[in-house]
Amino acid sequence: MAFPTAVNDQITDAVTQSNVKVIGEAPAFAMGSIYQSMAHSTGILFENAVAAQQQQNSLSQAAANQGVMQIYSVDTTAAAGATEKVAQTGVSDNLTSLLTVLRAFK
Repeated sequence: MAFPTAVNDQITDAVTQSNVKVIGEAPAFAMGSIYQSMAHSTGILFENAVAAQQQQNSLSQAAANQGVMQIYSVDTTAAAGATEKVAQTGVSDNLTSLLTVLRAFK
């Protein structure tokens, strides 16, 4: 146990006031730290959103480019023939069919 000693009242008041000051400022510093962390997290959130949008834009441009390349790589004559066969609307096929029917009547 410490022996009681006479300490000047001004010294004890100064120590008490500085302790009260530190304890009183602690919530303000804590809130400031929280606000700073929230601002930093929000900044990172927006950075990630912009990066995702840029990546999505690159993907959409690549998909459009692939589509155009496929369109240009198709042989137009072969495509027309295939379309005619699927639709069965070719004039030459109809004329051939009519000629065959007419020959059958002879």
